[in-house]
Order: sequence, then C-alpha cells, then structure tokens
Amino acid sequence: MAQQRTVPFVDLSWQTVRIRDETDAAIGRIIDTSSFILGDAAEAFEHEFARYCGTEHCVGVGNGTDALELAIQSTGIGAGDEVILPANTFAATAEAVVRAGAVPVLVDCTDDYLISVEAVADALTKRTRMIAAVHLYGQTAPVEDLRSIAGDDIVILEDAAQSQGARRHGKMAGALGDVAATSFYPGKNLGAFGDAGAVITNDCDVADKVRRLRNHGGIAKYEHSLLGRNSRLDGIQGAVLSSKLGHLDEWNQLRRDAAAIYGEILSGNEKVQLPVVANGNEHVFHLYVVRVPDRDRVLGHLAEAGIGVGVHYPNPVHLLPAFGFLGQGAGSFPRAEMFSDEILSMPMYPGITPDDQQYVAETLLAHL
Repeated sequence: MAQQRTVPFVDLSWQTVRIRDETDAAIGRIIDTSSFILGDAAEAFEHEFARYCGTEHCVGVGNGTDALELAIQSTGIGAGDEVILPANTFAATAEAVVRAGAVPVLVDCTDDYLISVEAVADALTKRTRMIAAVHLYGQTAPVEDLRSIAGDDIVILEDAAQSQGARRHGKMAGALGDVAATSFYPGKNLGAFGDAGAVITNDCDVADKVRRLRNHGGIAKYEHSLLGRNSRLDGIQGAVLSSKLGHLDEWNQLRRDAAAIYGEILSGNEKVQLPVVANGNEHVFHLYVVRVPDRDRVLGHLAEAGIGVGVHYPNPVHLLPAFGFLGQGAGSFPRAEMFSDEILSMPMYPGITPDDQQYVAETLLAHL
C-alpha cells in the first residue's frame, strides 16, 4: 500500500538544518561561559534587533505575552484605562490588557483582516489611553491612520508577533508606533528554540522600565525599585535569534515567493478569497490565509489528504469563554465573526516547494 503524501503546516527543521553549524557554535559558547540568563549573547541580540527594526531599544523578555503586558505597563496604563484592540486577534493581546489592569475595548476589522480605523474612531472615549495595532498574518496595521485620529496623547502599541521584517511605507514593523511587542515563539518568522519575546521602542523611559519590570523590578541584583516579575531572555535564545536574524530577509522573500505561487494557482476561482495586501504594506506572510465556503468540511478533506492546515482564529476574542465578562455576544463584530467561520491557513514556511504547493492548492480546489 502506497504511503500517503503529506505536507506539513510548517517545517521548522528546514531552517534548523541550514543553520545548524551556526546555532551549535552559538549555543556552545553559552554553555562554555554559563551565561544562561540575559548576558552578552542576549544583549547582543537586543542591539542587533533594535538596529534591524530601526529603533533605539529592544528589551528581550521571556515570551510574547509578557512582552505585550510589560509594554502596556511600561507606558503607565493600568486600572480603568481603556485599550482598543481588534476582535480578531489571538487571545494573548486581550489577555495582556486585562492582566495589566486595563479594560479591553474590542472593534471590528476590514477585508485585509487589520483593525478598522473607522471602528476605532467610533470607540474612542475620554478613558482611551492606548490603541493596540495588531499586525496580523504578516502585514502591518495602518498605524499612521490610527495616529491621525488618536492624536499624540493616546499610546499606539504594535502587536508585532507575526510581522518580523514586514514594512509599511518603507518603515519596519516595530518602529511605527510608540512601543511594540513581539514574540519569538519557534513558529514565528524569526523564531527561537523555545519561548522568547521582546519590547521595542524609541522611548528611553519605556525601555528602562521594561528592563526593570522583567527582572523583579531592578537592573542590579537585589535592587527592586518596582514591583516586577521574572521574564528575562535566555542567553541561548539570544544566541539562536542572532544566528537566525541574518537569514530573516531571505526567508521572508521565500515566503513572499510561495504566496505568489498560491495566488497564481488559486486566482480566478470565485469560491476562494485570497489575502488582501493593504496599500503601502510589504507582507511577510507569517500565515497564508484564504477564505472558503463551508470551511470545516474543506478543512477535513485537506487533513484526510495529509495536508497540515490551521485556523487563525476559530473564535473572535469576544466569543471566547474567558472574555465572557465583556458581555458582547454573537453579532457584536459581524466582520470578525464572518471571517472566523471562513478563514483557512494553508501550509507556509520558507522551504515549502512549488510541487507541494501545487498539491495543496489543487486539493483545496477539488473540494470547494
């Protein structure tokens, strides 16, 4: 019996094999120096990634969710303050707002899945202190438009977990707002060998506060000027990320090439809604998301064909039980809810072959 063909949703080993010598040497240096938490390798990566993003500061932390929460806390936002964010985002965005003591105010999205500027304008109140611009699927939110309606008194936070290397009007994600938070979870475009994250900013005071908050409230040992936590970047993760950073632009271009192949094969079929790239954006396709009718049935057929697929995300934030306290049921955000029933994330990673993409796309078309 012939073995079934398989196409993984993501293949992290494709990257690992190609830079194994680099990462082995980098990790070996950490082991030799026992610099396991923060240290020279973590600090070197912070400088390198800040330079890559075009910002003054990058502060490495334990994971992307902590990065969001610490970014919020570092700007002085807390109890009673409102933070506007899109309903179609990963739970961590809203989770970080709540954990920082603030109030999440959800709004709908547009056809490119990015936060609706018009909806944000309608949601502004005297209590609005921050807008969380989520750079979803690999392209950046319209930060300059959000700034134009928010003014200078409202903080613009970039949730840049899916957008390492993405640009808007030539400017890098992470350098568009007042402060940005990113995740280096292994599956991200720039992924660690475990959990890791960072806060990125040009604001010296914000960066200094995050450095304290991540380290039990102080820079030096036994110095606790703030009530902080333990969320420090591991030296090994810093070393791995430095090794990968030099390849990021090349890998992102391979993602764009793969997106173009999917688009060529799938275009012209009215049952498939292809990704919309917003004007001014340079997409890095962390995910390649299409919309199809009867999504769950199609999803099942793809899985039966050995194709790894995902849904990002099956429920908007307001329909998750954890956020039931917001009191917003079905119908609150029609566009986000409609998309959550139709979206399908196709296999996407730098090493996916055109042959595998042809198989994936043809299988999809055969079951519409």
